[in-house]
Amino acid sequence: MTAKNAAVEKLSFESALEELDTIVRNLETGKISLEDSIEAYERGVALKNHCESKLRDARMKIEKIMVAPDGSLKTAPLDEE
Repeated sequence: MTAKNAAVEKLSFESALEELDTIVRNLETGKISLEDSIEAYERGVALKNHCESKLRDARMKIEKIMVAPDGSLKTAPLDEE
């Protein structure tokens, strides 16, 4: 893992998403050099992967409330059927 990617791993989801949005807007303008565009793209990929990982982790923590046959409540992972 590079130092840049390590820094990405420490970002909150919101911070990473905001930075990714800024990178996309900068790339869309076409006003940055090719070398800067490549670096921005690589950073953007790392940010996207980080955001996806954060979302995946959050999804795994979500539980659904179920009513047991006896009327009691219990929780189960969202994907459990």
